[in-house]
Amino acid sequence: MKKREFLKTVLMAGSAIVLATQVMAQEKIKIGFSQGTMNHPWRVAMVEGNKAYAEQNLPDVELIVTDGQNDSSKQVTDVESLMAQGIQVLMISPLTSDALTPVVADAMAAGIKVVTLDRKVNTDVTVHVGAENKPIGLAAGKFIGEKLGGKGKIIELQGTGGASATVDRHDGFVEALEGTELEIVATQNCDFLRENAVKFMEDQLQRFGPGEIQAVYAHNDEMALGAIQALEAVGRLNEVVVVGIDGQNNAYEAIKAGKLAASFTYPFVAPEGIEVAYKVAKGEAVEKEIVLPGKQVDASNIDEMLGKGF
Repeated sequence: MKKREFLKTVLMAGSAIVLATQVMAQEKIKIGFSQGTMNHPWRVAMVEGNKAYAEQNLPDVELIVTDGQNDSSKQVTDVESLMAQGIQVLMISPLTSDALTPVVADAMAAGIKVVTLDRKVNTDVTVHVGAENKPIGLAAGKFIGEKLGGKGKIIELQGTGGASATVDRHDGFVEALEGTELEIVATQNCDFLRENAVKFMEDQLQRFGPGEIQAVYAHNDEMALGAIQALEAVGRLNEVVVVGIDGQNNAYEAIKAGKLAASFTYPFVAPEGIEVAYKVAKGEAVEKEIVLPGKQVDASNIDEMLGKGF
């Protein structure tokens, strides 16, 4: 083969490779994942679990992840940016329902399929994936009621104000207290953060003396562990029943140590989130709402659950 012909062949082969690469890139399914915040382990587990699954099992997916940094306005901007990048599916765990509803409605109107994870918005979406928060709150209330014999004063550490999980975990808990002598005497939105829970509990332990508080209901394990920290600091943990939600490994360790009475597992929607997003991107039929099962973890079953959290 003459030199000129050889070079021509090489160039043609190179062009074919470039074209094939471009075609493959075009065939990638672009999925955007808008996380409301990454400020505690449950949220990190949700992101990392879905990313890892996509990397290992979905070579035809380009997953773009954003962090709203616990700021609803930033998360709105994140979603708008993802839409501008041409995503086919939006996975979103909204920080608050009201603030994220308009931009999610815009995404649906633009023909982008939307999969909400954990928290909901007040508009139609393609599919919602998560556990049911109200039954968890109800179960937590019944557990505390049984522990206290239906009588006692409770401090409630709520999550992020306006989040569907916060509303439902509170409403379910309040429903469980109906007809009992259990009473919530102090409550505050601690934003699902341990440090906020510690500060609020320190204030309440000055307000309520020894024997005046019988239980703490925290909307997640991070805040429950914060309550334990504050109670231990003043030597009052042995007089208070503390309950959390989520199923963190360090919460399980606290149950084993006799510090935390119970945690109600709340699946962190991984890899279920990306699995469902991939199915809707491929046009497969899915249920409108996919409910993930939770579980009560306490002294009776802690040995089988140790190390199985996140």
